[in-house]
Amino acid sequence: MRKTRTVSVESRKMIDKLQNGQTSAVFSLNDLVKAAKANADGEGAPPVENWNPDFCGEMDLVIRADGSWWHEGTRISRDTLVMLYSTILRKDADGRHYLVTPVEKIGIQVEKAAFLAARVDIEGSGKGQSLFFTTNVGEVVEAGPDRPIRVETDPETGEPSPFVLVRGRLEAFMRRPVFYELVEAATEIDTPQGKQLGVYSGGMFFPLGPAGSHLI
Repeated sequence: MRKTRTVSVESRKMIDKLQNGQTSAVFSLNDLVKAAKANADGEGAPPVENWNPDFCGEMDLVIRADGSWWHEGTRISRDTLVMLYSTILRKDADGRHYLVTPVEKIGIQVEKAAFLAARVDIEGSGKGQSLFFTTNVGEVVEAGPDRPIRVETDPETGEPSPFVLVRGRLEAFMRRPVFYELVEAATEIDTPQGKQLGVYSGGMFFPLGPAGSHLI
């Protein structure tokens, strides 16, 4: 039987604001964090992918390329708050990032990716290898068919930008030391385009750059 989700008191307050013609400008980060706490499953992040609220506007909130969160020009310094806000973060098919509750959807800016991959743990080797990434908000994901690794390469500089999928469409950008560890653990295979350097995880091979390229 499908589980029915009730709307929390905090979310009901937001509904009342919307019905009274108030815009998302009246919603503070405190409002959002209360909604996140109230609607959590108790088993991790709330099911934001299943929520379809109306778009309510933009918030002056930026996730910078270094993974830091900034609200109205001020850095959010409390890690516990960043971790909680991240549970109601979603990236939609339009490429935009939003903070989402059952009753509202607010646009924010993301410079590079939603998260940083701050650490990688490598278990096994070759085709049996598994790569576990820890993000800056404490999530641990294993790269594989459902959480692929992808590497963008700047066409002018050749600089690699490596990412791993975390959940939904949200990705983590790998810190340079993390990418170095992948390169050290990489395997070279033959392809029609030439030698290809990459890593295995979850039974899949992930290229770390264009075939025939020298990465670092």
